[in-house]
Amino acid sequence: MVGVGIDFGTSNSTAAWFDGKQLHFVRLEAAGPVLPTAIHLDREYAALTGLAAVERYVEENRGRRVELVAEVIGEAASAIGQVGPGDITGELETSRNVLYGPLTDRGLPGRLFHGLKRLLGDANLLRLSVFDRQFRLVALLTPILLRMRKGIERDLGTRIRTLYVGRPVNFEGREPDRNETAVARLAEACGHAGLNVAQFYPEPIAATLSFLWRARPATAGTALTVDFGGGTLDLSVLRYAGSDFEVLGTAGIGLGGDKIDQLLFKKLLFPLLGKGENWSRVVDGYQVDTLFPFEEFEQGLLNWPITHTLNQNRTKTMVLDRIAKGGDAAEKFERLNDLITFNYSYNCFQAIRRAKAELSDVESTVIDIPELNLRIPFTRTQFEQLLAACLQQTQELIEGLLSRIGLSATDIDLVIRTGGSSQIVAVRELLDRRFPGKVVAHDPFTSVAGGLAIASFHNYRYAG
Repeated sequence: MVGVGIDFGTSNSTAAWFDGKQLHFVRLEAAGPVLPTAIHLDREYAALTGLAAVERYVEENRGRRVELVAEVIGEAASAIGQVGPGDITGELETSRNVLYGPLTDRGLPGRLFHGLKRLLGDANLLRLSVFDRQFRLVALLTPILLRMRKGIERDLGTRIRTLYVGRPVNFEGREPDRNETAVARLAEACGHAGLNVAQFYPEPIAATLSFLWRARPATAGTALTVDFGGGTLDLSVLRYAGSDFEVLGTAGIGLGGDKIDQLLFKKLLFPLLGKGENWSRVVDGYQVDTLFPFEEFEQGLLNWPITHTLNQNRTKTMVLDRIAKGGDAAEKFERLNDLITFNYSYNCFQAIRRAKAELSDVESTVIDIPELNLRIPFTRTQFEQLLAACLQQTQELIEGLLSRIGLSATDIDLVIRTGGSSQIVAVRELLDRRFPGKVVAHDPFTSVAGGLAIASFHNYRYAG
């Protein structure tokens, strides 16, 4: 008998199984247990998942010029009665007008969906367009979950009877019923993938269980877990004694590493790509001097799965015209042109993530993007200044949870930090200042999956 757990994450997913003695992590990619939560569909609707999906999508859009075409969706006719001299009935003139739908990229080789977990709580989002078909959200989640199921069953050598699947304390979104909507959709997708879910278990509680199993503390106490992942920041407070525990409270918000990466891209790279520069041109015979309309490029740059849509005539013409004007800023727009033409936004985000990780160990580094001939100095102090608002949200969430359950910082015996963003030095220092001598690091990427497998083995329940 084993317990099985799946951590279906915003950016990455992991899986584990527990036999009561050993905790085993499933190798979902060649490099290890971490699977990018991504799916790619080509025009034949063949699916790739994980790292292969991301790599296929990035490569097939390098250098590809996008031509957005309005799809014809119908034809409308209107009749106009015209009365001539001495004509009582008049003539009927019919005018026919073609009706066009939204602009589409007709040459797109494949569609990539990454971070679908963010959409689960939006009840108004019923279907997503994939070329000529409409797919329900659960249908796009299913192949990723199916790959995870096959990986687990490969390791176990048998079918999975039941398992636990992780869930954030609060799914992203603004709707009051977003958690119920998200759990229902995730349950349906798991069912289509052949997974029988015994319970959707809170991720920070699972992370606490895997730590307690490894550490086996000799004395009873109260633990605060800070799970700072790619999409959400989740907290839990547990009172533990041996193998027994009681959940005192949980809290969570939609703040994660992906949003931090976008913040760094915006603050550090945008000025080097032309944001804030002037643009002079002749319009209707008049000389017009304005700021370059960089806002039209921002969303495409900040969301690398759609960066390729900027490589179209309208946007490229603006950039090329600004390059032709010359001046000191021309080099910035040459970088912007290269980024758009060769779909380098993903490379930029990878460089940001590497530098961000390096600042956990060193005081200064560089964001190295050779594709754009950029080496941007990046210091820990600079990073912390940019993170000020995020750190404030983190502190407020912790204080709010402690206040709600009637505890103070002195009542906490142990603080467990986990998740990729928990490795940021400013986050570590925030926790160390508030809970001196009590903070421990726990496996940032597989702690939740491990705890879910343990909870599954023991059939733990949580109804909060």
